[in-house]
Amino acid sequence: MLLVAVLLIAGCGGDTGRAGDGRAGAAPPGFPVTVTNCGVTTVYQRPPRRAVSLNQHATEVMLALGLERSMAGTGYLDDRILPEFQAAYDRVKVLSKEYPSYETLLAAEPDFVYGGWASTFEEKEGRGRATLKKAGIDTHLNVEECPKGPVTMATVDEEIRTIAKIFGVPDRAERRIAALRAVLDRVKARLAAPAPAATPVKVAVYDSGDKTVLTAGGAGIGDEIIRLAGGTNLFSDVRKAYGDVSFEQLAARAPEVIVIYDYGDRSAEDKKRFLLSNPALKDVPAVRNERFAVLPLSSTVTGVRAAGAVESLARQLHPARFPGGAVGRPSTTTTASPT
Repeated sequence: MLLVAVLLIAGCGGDTGRAGDGRAGAAPPGFPVTVTNCGVTTVYQRPPRRAVSLNQHATEVMLALGLERSMAGTGYLDDRILPEFQAAYDRVKVLSKEYPSYETLLAAEPDFVYGGWASTFEEKEGRGRATLKKAGIDTHLNVEECPKGPVTMATVDEEIRTIAKIFGVPDRAERRIAALRAVLDRVKARLAAPAPAATPVKVAVYDSGDKTVLTAGGAGIGDEIIRLAGGTNLFSDVRKAYGDVSFEQLAARAPEVIVIYDYGDRSAEDKKRFLLSNPALKDVPAVRNERFAVLPLSSTVTGVRAAGAVESLARQLHPARFPGGAVGRPSTTTTASPT
């Protein structure tokens, strides 16, 4: 009996190298994978099995790739989850309404944390990337937070492909990217025909601000969304994703349409009333003609909503080019933005 017990124990121990075991043995096909992200290089020996996603766009990239079974938790939404991802999202534990504490994060026993905003990895909150690495947790930050050049729809593709690569599901990335590109192709065709092509509309973004205007500059995906939707971003010369300009500067550039980013406790309608009542803007064409477009903040970042944002904005800028005209804006919640 003793001999049998020894043989059984030896047999169990020898089985730890089976394919599919997440902690030992030979690497799965396609691994190891090396990713350099925002100055941090990580070698993944196998796909993460207990991932935590923080911020809307990180969570929805994970869900779009069908990775909910590899998720130990999530947190910090700006909007409702897209309906197509709701059932998958409901299978994932919500760790906190906003960012979890370091202790709450550790309690989820993650092996990977994916953040949408740089504030995910706030050093002073104990969530710095180096700190998490010491705890045995790999990290990834959305690439828009550390661009090496212009942020475009190719950047969206890159982000989706990178996450798919980390989790060993590259085919899923290509299917998702193809679907996003189909939306962009449809918008492009509508703006081009019937000839002549739609004339670009002069646009400025109003994100927030009472003393100054927080607007979309030329270094974020917001600039690309405006361009592909048939607009011209009047503040593309601001060489950041977001930047503060004065109301006088906004008035001087005379946007034909003001795009309102909708999020937080202040509704889009409230922002619109504020702009209409601001005496510095009374002669601005967009204000004089009450031409406003609305996009939820979650669709104006490098994630799976970006192509839909292009279509939504194009319909609002060029309603005559689209059957049914402009579409209504997606519903949003009232959580605060982590930007």
